[in-house]
Amino acid sequence: MIQVYNTMSRSKEIFKPLKDGEVSIYCCGVTPYNSPHIGNARPFVTWDVIRRFFRRLGYKVRYIQNFTDIDDKIINAANAEGVTWQEISQRYIAAYFRVMDALNIRRADIYPRVSETIPDIIEMIQRLVDKGFAYKLDNGDVFYSVEADKSYGKLSRRNLEEMQAGARVEVNDKKRNPMDFALWKAAKPNEPFWESPWGKGRPGWHIECSAMSLKYLGEKFDFHGGGADLIFPHHENEIAQSQAALGDENSFAQYWVHNGFITVNKEKMSKSEGNFFMVEDCLKKYPGEVVRFFLLQTQYRNPLDFSEEQIKEAQIAYNRLKNSYDNLNDLALRIEDGTFIHGGDKTSMVTVSNAGGLVEMAERLMAEFDDAMSDDFNTALAISYMFELARDINSYYSDYISGKISPRGADAFIIMRVREIFLTMAEVIGIFENIEEGTADSDLVERLMAIIISIRQDARQNKNWAVADKIRDDLKSAGIILEDTPQGVKWKQA
Repeated sequence: MIQVYNTMSRSKEIFKPLKDGEVSIYCCGVTPYNSPHIGNARPFVTWDVIRRFFRRLGYKVRYIQNFTDIDDKIINAANAEGVTWQEISQRYIAAYFRVMDALNIRRADIYPRVSETIPDIIEMIQRLVDKGFAYKLDNGDVFYSVEADKSYGKLSRRNLEEMQAGARVEVNDKKRNPMDFALWKAAKPNEPFWESPWGKGRPGWHIECSAMSLKYLGEKFDFHGGGADLIFPHHENEIAQSQAALGDENSFAQYWVHNGFITVNKEKMSKSEGNFFMVEDCLKKYPGEVVRFFLLQTQYRNPLDFSEEQIKEAQIAYNRLKNSYDNLNDLALRIEDGTFIHGGDKTSMVTVSNAGGLVEMAERLMAEFDDAMSDDFNTALAISYMFELARDINSYYSDYISGKISPRGADAFIIMRVREIFLTMAEVIGIFENIEEGTADSDLVERLMAIIISIRQDARQNKNWAVADKIRDDLKSAGIILEDTPQGVKWKQA
């Protein structure tokens, strides 16, 4: 049973898919006029994990995420550079994919663009005009009439007076109500335009997502998501115009899921405030998986404060899990080459072996991991179970390397099951996927480390403890740990 916090009801609800075994999702995408900042990345990382978890449970997932590729900000950027709006949008769509790929965010099924959906948008606006929910001004603008919609405001739970007091509204003396929002904008000089029944122009912001979600997911779909800043006015307006056009208050998205803000020194991160960090700049300092891990250590609905100190802490935590991943891989290699077991009774019962206790723990933690994810996708709690399993993996590995335990015949199968469980957790969280093995760089590092370890071993044999200790300590300062084992010296990243 999966419970989801629905912004519409302000409560957790049991998820009941519209179609058995299938999940349909629409997530509001970016306006590509600049590179994504870390706040932009959070909703896409969040939905990537949600998709991964549903797929783990066997659901077929259909995920749609748009690009608002025609917008005032794009037009302004194009005019400032003296290029076309298409060049600006395409440049930053490419930038979006570069950074999201680095964060292990899997591609959507479809990335519709506003510029490619104009006929559908026009058709939807015409339907609203015909039904009396929209009206045209003399200059060719078309607005949605909030007063014609008696249920307007049900997502944000604010009445029109409250909205007018707290919102930035587009100034237009000819609007019937200050809160009426643009569905179609009449063309201005030096702006792109399309032909329509109301004259040359282009879509307003909100209508695009309604048209695209309905086109690709149908009149009813499971999830609609994005950042909490989209609740009002964007998602409020989407609900209004979509349900008005369809004539059904139970249509459109069934669950509304919004992630919390990212703050910097407790202030909301935004480009307009100037207190934002570009993802590409973060990636120059930290691996993409560390940035992703940082975003997922906090449950998606909670605010997340960004700082260099906290992302460094996330890197340390990530490396702890990476150490367990490396230990399991080393055990897997030993199992594969036959060096894991040296003799022993192959008929021994699993329950009396150290590995047997480890797999029992792993199975329990896998169930608790799934329970955490089923409770409104609580990645913070789910990750804590990964750490609990990692601790026991490392303990087993340490005892094995030191010779304290001798694996039994069935232990190889058990260890591989533990590895499968740990990797299943990692796959849902989306880590250990960008680790390159067997490259020229990794081979070079291995050769250099072999040389350094050989020099240290020579120093120890010559009882030159000062040199041996200095090599060990300097490597530790550089984030590399040496372990003296009966099988020889091993090294790993701290």
